[in-house]
Amino acid sequence: MLRNLPIVLLFTLSSLMCLAQKNSQNYEGAWTGHLSNRGSFNFQVTLEKLDHTQYHLTVANGEKLINKRITSSTEKGIRFSIDQQLFFDLTFAKDGQSLTGFIKTGKFLFHVNLPKTGDNQFTGAWNPFMFDNGLQSDDFLLYVESIDDDLLAAYPFFGDQRFRGAWASGFKKDGNTLLFRDSNTGFNFRALLNENSIDLEMYLVDALITRLNLTHTDDEWTYESDPVAQTRDADTPRELDDGWGTANIRDYSINQRELLRLMDSIHTEKLVNTHSVLIAKDQKLVFEKYFQGFNARIPHDLRSASKSISSAMIGMAIADDLIASVDEPFYDCIPEEYQYTKDPKKAQITLHDLLTMSSGLDVNDRAAENTYQDPGNPQPWLQTVLEAPLVHTPGTYADYGSANPFLLGVCLNERLDEPLEHYMHRKLFEPLGITNYINQTDDTEVTPYFGGGMLLTPRDLLKFGQLYLNNGKWQNRQIIAEDWVEASFAKHMQLQDVRDKNWYGYQWWHDTYVVNGQSIHTTEARGAGGQFIFIIPQLDSVVVITSGNFRNGKGNQGRKILAEYILPAMVN
Repeated sequence: MLRNLPIVLLFTLSSLMCLAQKNSQNYEGAWTGHLSNRGSFNFQVTLEKLDHTQYHLTVANGEKLINKRITSSTEKGIRFSIDQQLFFDLTFAKDGQSLTGFIKTGKFLFHVNLPKTGDNQFTGAWNPFMFDNGLQSDDFLLYVESIDDDLLAAYPFFGDQRFRGAWASGFKKDGNTLLFRDSNTGFNFRALLNENSIDLEMYLVDALITRLNLTHTDDEWTYESDPVAQTRDADTPRELDDGWGTANIRDYSINQRELLRLMDSIHTEKLVNTHSVLIAKDQKLVFEKYFQGFNARIPHDLRSASKSISSAMIGMAIADDLIASVDEPFYDCIPEEYQYTKDPKKAQITLHDLLTMSSGLDVNDRAAENTYQDPGNPQPWLQTVLEAPLVHTPGTYADYGSANPFLLGVCLNERLDEPLEHYMHRKLFEPLGITNYINQTDDTEVTPYFGGGMLLTPRDLLKFGQLYLNNGKWQNRQIIAEDWVEASFAKHMQLQDVRDKNWYGYQWWHDTYVVNGQSIHTTEARGAGGQFIFIIPQLDSVVVITSGNFRNGKGNQGRKILAEYILPAMVN
């Protein structure tokens, strides 16, 4: 069936698929086919230094996609773009044994590491679909609908449901050829509309990645994925030289039976779409399980759970005197061209108000994420948010909304003399030993989006939680100021537009669970679809759960897992 599709598109599909009759003039409806190579989107990147700023670039997926001489705009590293679509921004490690930095295409900034593999040569992996092990399915669907009499829109869907999805845009029709782009990955699509089929090609800039032949169907789309082996054990997690020491749950009297029951519930889909469960106890990783084809090397879409990371960056900027304090008016760091939106009431909004979701902006309507990110919205996101009215006096009423941390990212970006992603890496990710991650940008396709646009591996997300449990320390190094952690975990405001009226800190949630007669207090990062960091000081523990429950009403299933399986295993 058609799974993981937007609600509006599901309605469109159900209403149009029955009506669409394929002929040479009408291409509306569903077109299906099969990828010839599931590893087409696993790229190997090689850069060979020729002289000063001259390099030879190869990007391959078994076949050479890009094979050309390029010129870096700097001698301090490697910085260049190809047709303003594919961007490289890399620097040499101090020992000269690797190149690290970012490859950007579409909205994604991929942090990569290219180890030295020969004289003046550096080679490493780049996985735009995030999966290091190829796609689990070769099934593919392209849904076509009319925009108007002369133009079609086409939406691609992959049978591998781990993929977060394409965001098709920029439709252009040239004769029988439809051109469009996935703004997430930046891939270009070319669909040749034949009499009885569609030949679809996918490109990295102008380099052909793969092609497939599609045929029309009136049937519901069914897709098949490779079966995934899922073990049932609570063995000691593997050490991966990533900073985590490991131990066995028996060392901490954690009840194995409860964790086996958890795995059984996931395997039988009593608990659906769970992707990972990790537990740290006394600074050791003691439980680590992945499901549905995920593994320790795949960055996971964090959605709003990354708001807590955004908060950490504001604390670091204050420590670096880039921002005076949380009491600074946020309009002090808004670009000049948007100062016209300031009025006496909005001038009262501080960074503290943004951190605590109490800006007073209309985050449930005019400044809601689905409003400023609406593809039909012709305005820049920042303009839409700043033009939204105040519905409450700043600092008096908390409504949860992504516009608040989005504005924090804009403010910090204005204060930096380096790209925001570089600052984030230098201050937070590098000290934590986090190298395999992705930053999603905002509508500028330049600035990381602080409202919920990061992808980290679960082990690295667990590090971030442990950092906060340790009052800002990781491996005895103070990375975040202890007073910032304390302020972040304070109960500043109660969220009024959520059922439980949770207390809220600086982009951190508060909750309490009653287990075996004990009240267990948690501080949590939460993201749509079921992305959670649970920090549990009473148990000296951090729990991470990632999931894919985006449109089935089970986004809070991770809290159920904590309350009904994990805490009973830990609270005797």
